[in-house]
Amino acid sequence: MTVHSSRTRPPAALALLGFLVAVAIVAVVGGLASASAAEQYAGFVQPSWAPPSWLFGPVWTVLYLLIAVSGWLVWRRSGLTAPAHVVYGVQLLLNMAWTPLFFGAGRFGLAFAEIVLLWLSIVATMVLFARHSRPAAWLLAPYLAWVTFASALNLAIWTLN
Repeated sequence: MTVHSSRTRPPAALALLGFLVAVAIVAVVGGLASASAAEQYAGFVQPSWAPPSWLFGPVWTVLYLLIAVSGWLVWRRSGLTAPAHVVYGVQLLLNMAWTPLFFGAGRFGLAFAEIVLLWLSIVATMVLFARHSRPAAWLLAPYLAWVTFASALNLAIWTLN
């Protein structure tokens, strides 16, 4: 189902800006919830394969750009589609919730359960996006890979701490 007809859709640049803003909100909420994340992360007993804390910012910056462009590509092809953009929105909300759970509340087990749901929602988004734009689906592959890694790291920190 397409929510917007081609007659009522905003210009492509404005829509891209909208996707960038939505993803930026997710990033800002995560940033606010993780103001002391570097110090907390350094204080955890970590597995030997844990990356340095400085790596997370640059990685997430690239991933957030890919996430926004992916949603926009599907919008360009098909408009706001249900269920594809609904699931896309769900994965953004789950993404936004992880940092407050893990760093803000220190709930490593709950954060792990939540990141598993995030992983599943990314897979679902990729499957649904592939029906509209294969490039959009593939743009989410690095995000899925990073969340897979982050899930393993979450589990390791939970078990070690």
